This record gives sequence, structure tokens and C-alpha cells, in this order.
Amino acid sequence: MKNLKCVIFDVDGTITQTNELIFAAFNHVTDKYTGKTYLPAEITSMFGPPEEGTLEKVVGNQNIVAALEDFLEFYRSNHSALARIYPGILEILEYLKQRNVLMAVFTGKGRHSTLITLSEFGIKKYFDIIVTGNDVTNHKPSGEGITKILNYFGLSVENVLMVGDAVADIIASREAGVPVAAVVWDSYGKDRVLKMEVNYLFDDVKKLKEFLIESIQLS
Repeated sequence: MKNLKCVIFDVDGTITQTNELIFAAFNHVTDKYTGKTYLPAEITSMFGPPEEGTLEKVVGNQNIVAALEDFLEFYRSNHSALARIYPGILEILEYLKQRNVLMAVFTGKGRHSTLITLSEFGIKKYFDIIVTGNDVTNHKPSGEGITKILNYFGLSVENVLMVGDAVADIIASREAGVPVAAVVWDSYGKDRVLKMEVNYLFDDVKKLKEFLIESIQLS
């Protein structure tokens, strides 16, 4: 890419290995309120809205406030045990920040869990804007969140790169008109992602870093 001015990152499966934590927190709540637990594929099939929307489908509207509190408490308490930042991601964020490249988060997860993760890993400071599932009307795979970031910075689509691991990230990028880098080092939808047409594809963090360094040098 030439003239790269902003990189938009997804969170889960892209910069952080948090899927196991999400699945565990979800099942902690559903077991408590319904006596049922779900396989990862069943949980991911409900992704789209932030966690309160996903949980409401299972526990019902009457339990959602308490269920969300339980989810966030489990998520926060077990974060250090069940989640990690991918090796090399911190170096990418630091490199981009040093070169004054704007950085944004666009994630489908809720604002509370997003901020827990970014704060726990000490990386919230790198992002100039954070757009979560609570900040948009139309959730991923809609490109509304990307368009919101473009408008916030006043950037053209050719100056922005979306980095994400899921089919929804690819579809959202297409809708918003920005190039997308699909990363598949921990994608729960890897098989589907590999069948899609993307601008760039990376299977490890090091290759993404090399690409970003090259792109910035061309800018």
C-alpha cells in the first residue's frame, strides 16, 4: 500500500487471543441461567451484536442485566489466565505510533469488554478512536464502524487499511470501500476467510509487520 495513514484493527483473534475467554464467559453465564453450555461454533454463530445482544438470545430479556454483569465479572477476573496478546503485536503498535500512523479499533464486541482487554494488555493508549458494537446501529458485517472512523479522521478509503480475522471484517471492509488485510493466525472462521477475495492475507504477525513497514516506507 502507498499513502497508508490509518490502520483499523479488529480485536479478538486479530491482536488478542481472547476467544477462549469469550467462550468460557459465555458458558459461565448460560450455565448459570439456563443450565446449558454451547460449543465454540454455536457461540460464534451468534456473533454480530455485542455480548448483551448475544446473551439476550439465550437468557432472555428478563435476565440480561444480571447476566451481562456476570459475564463482565467473569471476563475481567479470568482475563490474565485465559487471554494473551499475540507475540509481535505490541511491536507493530509501537512502530505505527512512532511513525504517526493513526490507529483505530473496530470490533463487534461490547465497549466494556473491549476496554477491559485493551487496558489489561496496556494497549488502549495506542488507539486514537475505539468503535465497538455499542457504538454503531448496524453491527458487523456492516461497514458502518469503518465509515465512522473514516469520517472521524477525514480520511479517504485508499489511505486506510482494515486488519481482521473474520468473514465479517472482510464484508465490512468491502462495504466501506477500504482495503482489507485478513489475518488467519487464530481465525475461528479461517476456512471461510481463505475462500474469500481479500487485498492481503497474512498467516503470522511477523509478515504483517514486514508489510506495514514496507507500506509506511512507501508513504
